[in-house]
Amino acid sequence: MKKIILFLAIISIAVLLLFNCKGAKSEKGVYIFKYSNSQSDSHPRSKSMFFFKDQVEKASNGKIKVEIYTGGTLGKEAEVLDMVKTGNIQGCRGGLFERANKKYLIYTLPFLFENTDQVVKVMRSEFGKKINKDAMENGFYIPACGVAGGFRNITSNIKPISKPEDLKGLKMRTPPIDMTLKTFKELGANPQQVAYTETYMALKTGVVDAQENPFSNTVDMKFYEVQKYLSVVNWELHPDPFYVNPEWYNSLPDNLKLIFDSAAEAAMIYSDTIWLGSEKEYYYFLREKLITNEITSAEVEKFREAVKPVWQYYADQGFFTWDEINEVLKISASK
Repeated sequence: MKKIILFLAIISIAVLLLFNCKGAKSEKGVYIFKYSNSQSDSHPRSKSMFFFKDQVEKASNGKIKVEIYTGGTLGKEAEVLDMVKTGNIQGCRGGLFERANKKYLIYTLPFLFENTDQVVKVMRSEFGKKINKDAMENGFYIPACGVAGGFRNITSNIKPISKPEDLKGLKMRTPPIDMTLKTFKELGANPQQVAYTETYMALKTGVVDAQENPFSNTVDMKFYEVQKYLSVVNWELHPDPFYVNPEWYNSLPDNLKLIFDSAAEAAMIYSDTIWLGSEKEYYYFLREKLITNEITSAEVEKFREAVKPVWQYYADQGFFTWDEINEVLKISASK
């Protein structure tokens, strides 16, 4: 943790020196960066963006001004992402990452990673940076990508989930992400696409029986109030790209682009640090609220085997190749 804080401090100093160094152009105009996400101010994603605002405004001497809108005040995630693409706002973070680049789905392969350190390592590798860069083809500039919380786990009102068969027929709220939909269909569940901000009422009224999210999201959105069981299956992690409107970004002078990018990378490191670090605390909280079970390693293998057709489907469809899957596994295993 101390090393990460030191690293963030070094980045902050570096970007301040960069702006004030000889040859840096002084711009008269102020560049407004309007940003949105669906989570509350206290959520790790929001906290890291307040950190970003502080860093980029200080480093740019106020040349970049960041306006942050949390709690879904500007719209649902899909609406906000469209607003970034059209330039109505300049940035956001949230789901729907396959709209930016379908290769982001490689991070979401069920049971691909053994721990969160592995996925962070891949995201910060040259392999991960290329996925970010190629999002430009779909109208998004991605300066950095992190992890959207820890592993995703399941809450339910019907029964605990301890084996693949327990999911059969379960009305499962899922985000509109292709990988998630196919995985739960393969496991026999009945996926229901419900907006993130509408999930609480859908659970409360029985429109859906269950949902899957990192512990932090389940606590932040108070899903535990309308659920009975928590099953720790650690089935998947989601990437968390920082979506930026390319036209706005390209309007920045080069020195401000460097400041923006450095602050974005630092904010994502900060996000990963506090988000992943808080997951255990969120888990302890939920364990007091819900009937909790953890699946055994033997059951994990059963789940992994049950979803192998999902891996094969995406390879067959050309979303990514088996060579790329094996590259991810190689990076994950490296020291």
